[in-house]
Formats: sequence, C-alpha cells, structure tokens
Amino acid sequence: MATAVAPRPMSEGEKMVIFASSLGTIFEWYDFYLFGVMSAIIAANFFSALDESTRNIFVLLAFAAGFAVRPFGALVFGRLGDMIGRKYTFLITILIMGLSTFLVAFLPTYKTAGIIAPIALIALRMFQGLALGGEYGGAATYVAEHAPQGRRGFYTSWIQTTATVGLMLALMVILGTRTYFGEKDFTDWAWRVPYAMSGILLAVSVWIRLKLNESPAFAKMKAEGKTSKAPLSESFGQWKNAKIVILALLGLTAGQATVWYGGQFYTLFFLQTFLRVDGPTVNVLIAVSLILGTPFFIFFGSWSDRIGRKPIIMAGCLLAVLTYFPLFNALTTYANPKLQQAIQKSPVTVVSEPSHCNLILNLTGTAKFTTPCDLARTYLSNSGVNYDSVMQAGTVATVKVGDKSIAAYDGLAANAKEEKARFEKEVRKALDEAGYPAKADPIPVGSSNWLMLVLILTILVIYVTMVYGPIAAMLVELFPTRIRYTSMSLPYHIGNGWFGGFLPAISFSIVAAQGNIYSGLWYPVAIAAMTFVVGTLFVKETKDVDIYAND
Repeated sequence: MATAVAPRPMSEGEKMVIFASSLGTIFEWYDFYLFGVMSAIIAANFFSALDESTRNIFVLLAFAAGFAVRPFGALVFGRLGDMIGRKYTFLITILIMGLSTFLVAFLPTYKTAGIIAPIALIALRMFQGLALGGEYGGAATYVAEHAPQGRRGFYTSWIQTTATVGLMLALMVILGTRTYFGEKDFTDWAWRVPYAMSGILLAVSVWIRLKLNESPAFAKMKAEGKTSKAPLSESFGQWKNAKIVILALLGLTAGQATVWYGGQFYTLFFLQTFLRVDGPTVNVLIAVSLILGTPFFIFFGSWSDRIGRKPIIMAGCLLAVLTYFPLFNALTTYANPKLQQAIQKSPVTVVSEPSHCNLILNLTGTAKFTTPCDLARTYLSNSGVNYDSVMQAGTVATVKVGDKSIAAYDGLAANAKEEKARFEKEVRKALDEAGYPAKADPIPVGSSNWLMLVLILTILVIYVTMVYGPIAAMLVELFPTRIRYTSMSLPYHIGNGWFGGFLPAISFSIVAAQGNIYSGLWYPVAIAAMTFVVGTLFVKETKDVDIYAND
C-alpha cells in the first residue's frame, strides 16, 4: 500500500493528459446522440426498401451492433495496450472511432447504392464499437497512471464529465444545422453536416494525442523488461486475475451501467413513450438535469480519494434500488397528472384465455404476434397504457377500460386488417372518454411541475455520478500494470455495452410482457441490487494501492 500525499495543483502537463484522454469520450457521446436523434432520417436513407416499422427495427439493430462488439474491441485493443503501450493504442482507437463517425457523412444512400449502403453503415457502426472497446480503458489507464497518489479519483473523474460535453456538442450542432439549412434540406441532405463536422474534432484529437508521452507506469515497466507477452491468457486464463475480472463485472460495472442508463437514458424513453411528453420538452429537461448534475462527477471522484471508491459506488446502487420506483412514479405525477388520475380511476384490464397470452419479449422488434391477447397487450404497450392481465379460461380476449369492453381480434383472420383498425379506434375512444390523454399537457419552463421534473431528473443524474465518477480509478487500481488495460476493459464494456446498452430494449420488453409501465424498472433495480451485494461482500477497496506494482 502506498501512503497518500497532500493534494497539489494540477500541472499543465496533467491537464493536457486529461483533456487528450477525454476527447474519446466526447467523440463517443457525440456519435451516440447524432445517431439517436437522426435515427428516422438514417432509416429513410439507408433502409428505404423496407416499410417504416421494419426500417426502424433495422436502425435499432445497427445501433445495437456497436454495443455488441465493444467487449471484442476491449480484448483486441486491451492486449495491444498492455504489449506496445497506452499512448499508441489509444491513438489508434481515436483514429478508428473518429473515421467511423466522419465517414457516415459520405456514405451513399440505398437509392444510389442499393444493399451496399446499409452494409457500409453497419460496418462503420461495428468499427466504431470495436474502437470504443479499447478507447475507455486506454483513457482511464493513461490518466490514472499520470495522476499523483491520492488524486486518481479526482483526475479520472474528469473523463466522465465529457459524456455531457459530447451530448451537448451534438445537440448544438444538430440545432444549428437544422436552423441554418431548414428542416427540408436537413432531412434531404444536410443531416450529413454534423457527421462531417466531426472531422474537426478528429483532427484536434489526433494532433493532441501525437504530442503526448507514454504513461510513467508503462514506461517504467517496459524499461525493466516486465511487459506481458500474453495479456489475454494472464488476465483470463489465471484464476487469481480472472476472479477479479468477474467481480469487477458483477460487483461494479453491471450495476454502474444500469444505474447510468436507467437514470440518464431510460428516463428520456419513459417520459416520451409512456408519459407522452413531447420530444423538445423532454430534451430540455434532460439537458438541464445533466448540466446541474455533471459537477457531481468531480465531487464524487474527488471524495473517493478521501473515503474510498467502494462506499460511493455501493451507495449509488443502493439508492437506485430503494428509490427508482417512487422517483419514476413522481415523474408521472408532474409530467402527466391526467394519466396518473386515469390509471387510478379507470384501470385498463386485458381479460383472456390463458393459452392465447404468450411471453411478449421482443428485444429486436422483429417478433410477430397474432393471438387476440398478444395483439391487445402489444397495442396497449406501444401506446404507453398501463394495464392488468386477468386470465379466464374459455373467454375471448377483451380490453376493459373502466366499464367499457372492447373485443380483441385474431391476427390470422381473413379480415384482420379491418378488425385491427376497428379495435384500435374503439380502444382509443374508450381511453379518451376515461380521461387517458393522447399526449401530456404542455409543461411551461419555470412552472412548478417543470421545476419538480428537473429536480427528480437531477437526483437520478446524481446517482449516475456516484456510480460512474469513481469507477475509472477503481478499475485501474484493481489490476497490476502489466495486464491493466486488458483486464479492466472487458468488464467495463460487458457491463456498459451489454448490461447498460440493452437496458431500454429489455425494460420495454418487460413492460410489454407485464402491462405495468413501471415494471421495466425491475431490470435496473435487480442488477443494481446484485452489484450492491456482490460488491459489498467481495470487492476490495482500492484507493490506497500502489498502481506501479506489477503483481
């Protein structure tokens, strides 16, 4: 164990290290937000041969492809980082990440290139995901290995803040482009401009990283001839290290990721899909809460240097477990009070023959439902309607709204199209009469409801800062220098790429299966609870370890 030293001001060189390392995170979230906001435009340009609903499915799959390959990128670039060095590896990753975003601006559309267009788009998404798999581990390792003892939490927490910078930068570029060119030109061709402008960020990133030196810890290890010849087998083939990788995943990053994606991204989905709040209002609310909450990354990162990483991360997971349900209920109270009143006064129930009600898990959006029960529940879920299911043998599926009953339809019937239109019209009419709003009332900026929503969303973001602010320092400190890049990258990207990245799809599928709009919260709550238990019992505190040690 090393002795903590008194804090000193950050040197210019250390500021440059943090800035250069953070550029990759800015790139990640800039690209993330571009693709998310412009998904409908991308669907129309690259999947135009398909019907609208199928287009959206394939856009989501293209987006998910980047998350799916992250752990493989962690293995590839983690190995390189432990063998040839931190600096050159994450110079390569920023190049691949940046080019994968930049080149989208120049891709041909389906109309001009046919099937080549979507293939090229998905290929770039996968390259971006692969590079990202090596980027974060490199940035966190590089900064931590430059930080003075006793200040690693503070130094590495700056990397986390740049996620907000990337989101805000993307938002400003999109709004500026839309305003300058107009909505028609933006939809036709100017959507390429934000991607093309990423070239400026790429050039600056590469220029700055070329000026950096290798990290002191790796340089010392290389000079002593102690670099690993087989980091993958050392990390995952030897139980003493492999068990730490498993604990890092289950006891740290899985819960961190679900709290992060639950508090920062599922809230956006929940407000728009289930509470029917308009997109611009939701974007403003999320943006304000991010601005207010972002300084807490630094606060909790710095605090972890004093009291430890583990107590803060575990507290963030526990708070999420205990308060997610009441906080999301409060979102309903202030975002759409009419909906909450309607749920209480006129509950919706689906009554059906049990054999007609299957498990509605539709993670990819490609499943087709045909039984009356499944079709009724799918329609209600897609409409953001809270409902209960009652199984009665021998009954035809019926949707009950208050005292009104609407018969469902058979998706395999000859007149299924006409019956579908009839069913949806009657259900919507019954919902309207029962007080279920088709959309939330406007929420004026500065109103009491708006302020309460900002407060709730900011609390959820603060949970994010608790679990994410200290995580980079803790992962770096868990592993010896010779295999640090490889060992920390894999659990981080399985946690964030899979447990976190697929949270919206998994949670929505749970809602569709259960009917309750809050039931999707069981996924992040369960994973956060698991991490709290595993982390509390089995993960050691790391704040005072000597990261120059190599075993």
